[in-house]
Amino acid sequence: HWYRANVGPDTYVGPPLALPPVVAPTMGVWSTGDHHLTEAQMTLSEQFVTGSWRYERVDGAGHHLQLEAPDAVNALLLDFLPT
Repeated sequence: HWYRANVGPDTYVGPPLALPPVVAPTMGVWSTGDHHLTEAQMTLSEQFVTGSWRYERVDGAGHHLQLEAPDAVNALLLDFLPT
């Protein structure tokens, strides 16, 4: 229930929240085994980012990428984050 606790229940039936765009460099990572988030939902997230956007797809893992494919996630993070 973590996600539902972030906003009030009226937001589900009212107009969308007017949130500022994400200005930080952003990487969206999605996996083909994720049954809770679709690839379209992830790629459409780019419309809310005014900073740089990068999308990566990981094959085979599920919703909890960092637990199911830690080597792939770590490699993506090391490549994405400035050193």
